[in-house]
Amino acid sequence: MDTNILKYMAFIRTVEYGSFTKAAEILHYSQSGISRMINDLEKEWRVSLLERSRAGVRLTSDGQQLLPYAKSVCDEYWKLQTKIEAINGLESGLIRIGTFSSVATHWLPNIIKAFQKDYPNIDYELLLGDYTEIEEWILDGRVDCGFLRLPTHPELETIFLEQDQLMVILPETHPLVECERFPVTALCNDPFMLLEKGAKAEVTEIFERCGLSPKVRFTTWDDYAIMSMVESGLGISILPELILKRVPYRIVAKILDVPAYRNIGLAFRDKKAISLAGLRFIDYLPHR
Repeated sequence: MDTNILKYMAFIRTVEYGSFTKAAEILHYSQSGISRMINDLEKEWRVSLLERSRAGVRLTSDGQQLLPYAKSVCDEYWKLQTKIEAINGLESGLIRIGTFSSVATHWLPNIIKAFQKDYPNIDYELLLGDYTEIEEWILDGRVDCGFLRLPTHPELETIFLEQDQLMVILPETHPLVECERFPVTALCNDPFMLLEKGAKAEVTEIFERCGLSPKVRFTTWDDYAIMSMVESGLGISILPELILKRVPYRIVAKILDVPAYRNIGLAFRDKKAISLAGLRFIDYLPHR
């Protein structure tokens, strides 16, 4: 990426997050590197862009005037990259994707394998996070697109991909392993292993909808940690069916006796602004 574009991005992200540290994390640079790029801009432009304090940073009056122009330059840069990709017939390019673990494990390898057969020189950058983090990455332009649970943020465009059943998982010795459908009220009879991080957790919504208060003993965003604990008889849990494919644990999965599922989709900020590589990638998704 052009050095000046990197400086502009450092300036924009620092303003958006009010912090050199957060901007450095998003752009994968050191805090000192971000600070140095903004200092370079201030010297080149002979203005003060940011006021620094212990509480963070904020724009100066000059910075407020110049920020929209820096954003415009970056937007035009990405449009230029898209046009270059089109001229080169996708001989090169980068697709930045936000995803959660079950999609990364069970969908993306096959999707990327099929895509690479036709476009072998495209590179990929995958960022794993929860639904809220992925939304933020898309809105901030950190990724071109992201897999999310629908509905999502109203500013995002989406493509519905699949309805994913939520399953109760039990140790093989559980007394209800032979039941046809697991009674939702029985979720409160055992210690519960909760798969949750941040907001928008579908499992918590099931409890709220049914007026239940489970005995939550363990909370994590690691699907496999949950399965291991259930296998060991430490409790029960609810996981999406997608992550239960090729499970290496001795557990039993059961459908609930109430509707329980999540809608998975692909989201992007503006389909018109996606790179050509990103648009072609969408064609390889398993959307219905």
